[in-house]
Parts: sequence; structure tokens; C-alpha cells
Amino acid sequence: MMDELLIARDGAMLTLTLNRPDKMNALSAPLVESLLDQIQQASTSDVRLLVLKGNGRNFSAGFDFGGYEDLSEGDLVLRFVRIEQLLQAVYHAPFDTLALAHGRNFGAGVDLICSCGRRVADPGATFRMPGLSFGLVLGTRRYAERVGNALARQVLEEGQAFDTTEALAAGFLTKAAPKEDWDEVVASAAATSVRLSVEANADLIAATSTDTRAMDLADLVTSAARPGLKERIRAYRA
Repeated sequence: MMDELLIARDGAMLTLTLNRPDKMNALSAPLVESLLDQIQQASTSDVRLLVLKGNGRNFSAGFDFGGYEDLSEGDLVLRFVRIEQLLQAVYHAPFDTLALAHGRNFGAGVDLICSCGRRVADPGATFRMPGLSFGLVLGTRRYAERVGNALARQVLEEGQAFDTTEALAAGFLTKAAPKEDWDEVVASAAATSVRLSVEANADLIAATSTDTRAMDLADLVTSAARPGLKERIRAYRA
């Protein structure tokens, strides 16, 4: 069976590659757990830069809905909780984080990009976050922090897709770069990530990251735990 997550370590840089190209790198439960485990381990090691990218046609199609009908509503809520905990682990990691996005990206895959400090996309990438269409509040506050409340409300209420140019102008992305230039992007980020001491860099990240973890998790659980989650997902997917 193909490994769903490819792990590469180069000095102080850890690269995690989503490796479900046949499923558009949708976030299965095992993939989420593998990502969480790697990030938690990295947070107590000498990692200075985390790079997230995806194999195949895109970065990530978000939550893997495969087999969701067979889950209890409680187990389905837990799946979303673990994704929120993954997003929080990335956002509050004590080291630099870099997402490299391409292709069509959806839902929690877009939230994962949004959680990174450096957010780079190929010019042809697109992004859409449809979670509120089935009543799920996931990553909403972090997205609003990146682009502003007014634009976040408009995009999420209307279920708008946006491209790299729009994402860069709004502040969702920090840079646009074609895939052939990504090695240079990574090299530059790696050099910057070690300029400060480990302690100074962790302090900088903590001081410039609003800690809303408790509220974000409460919002998610409240929205996901409303009766009829599976029915709402079924209607959305139809």
C-alpha cells in the first residue's frame, strides 16, 4: 500500500508531502493522524522549517468523504475535530511553516494552506471552502484573520472559488510562484528560518499569532454536533 504521507528531512527542514494523488490528496483519517504525529514530533526537535506540499494534480481536496455514511455522527465529528487540531498544530508551530499549493484545492485542504506562515501557490491554483454549505465552522477565524472579516464573510457566504491572483491580493497567499521556481522559494525560506535563534523565532511566532484555539475548537464542535450532520453533508454533495 502506498504511503499516504512522504517524509523527508534535510538538516533543519522537514518536508511532508501528501501522497494520495488518486484521491486528490483528500485528508483521510490516517493521513491526518500521520501529519499530526510528524508536526508534534517536530515541535520538540531542531526543525526550523516545515514544508507542506502535495503529489499529483493538486495540494489537497480537503476532507475525505469516502465512507462517511458508515460512520456514526460522533465518529464523524471526531474526524473534523482531529483536522482542527492539525490546523492548530501547524498555525502555532514554534518554527516556520511553508505551504506550496497547486491545482484545485478545497475545504480543509485550503484551511491547511491558510494555517501556514508562508503560503505560496502556482499561478494556476484555485481555492474553495464550502464547509459552511453543510453548516461546518472550520478554519473560519484563521481565514478571516488573513483576508479581513468583510471579504471572509462574502467568500464563505457565497461559496466563492478564488484563484492565485485573487488570493495574493487578498492576503490569503504570501507569494505566487510557478512550480519550477519552488526549489528557490524553499531555499529562501530555509535560509530565513535559521536567521534567528530557536527561542527568538518561537517567541516571534507566538507574539504574532492570535491564540483562538479554544474558541475555534468550540465553534467547530458546536456546528458539527448539531443533529443531522450526515444529512447536511449528503444534501451538499448531491
